Amino acid sequence: MKSENTIAARIGALLLSKGKTMATAESCTGGNIAHLITLTPGSSAWYKGGVVSYATGVKIAVLGVSSELIDKHTVVSGQVAEAMADGVRRLTKADFAISTTGIAGPDGGDTENPVGTVWIGVATQHSVASMRFIAGASRAENIDKFSEAALQYLFDNICAEPVSR
Repeated sequence: MKSENTIAARIGALLLSKGKTMATAESCTGGNIAHLITLTPGSSAWYKGGVVSYATGVKIAVLGVSSELIDKHTVVSGQVAEAMADGVRRLTKADFAISTTGIAGPDGGDTENPVGTVWIGVATQHSVASMRFIAGASRAENIDKFSEAALQYLFDNICAEPVSR
């Protein structure tokens, strides 16, 4: 697949056309989203950077996610995904940010969040939102599917963002 046909390249073209930037906060995807973005030539013009906050302490200390929020909702929740995205957006001063927090597997799931569950957060200058996505049981496939779903969710949110004046 050519780099200009990827979702990351389409995000880059859209951000460039709007004069905007983005950042990432990844837990269960372990930097894979940043990897997909930086495979795109010219991504330095619109990608500010990211944080791989695999450990809960990094979510708290670096991204500013409150321990109370984690205690109330768990790290695998829409609320934490939103706080992660908002935290990295503020940290990097990006216009948009995405985050992932979930269970890639093969262990760690429960009835509420089975293996293959990810929460994806998107933060913009105007709003913060999240969505739940469920893939399968294969760790490597889940990381790939989570990453693609997160990038698509970001693309959809950039397209829906009101035009700034």
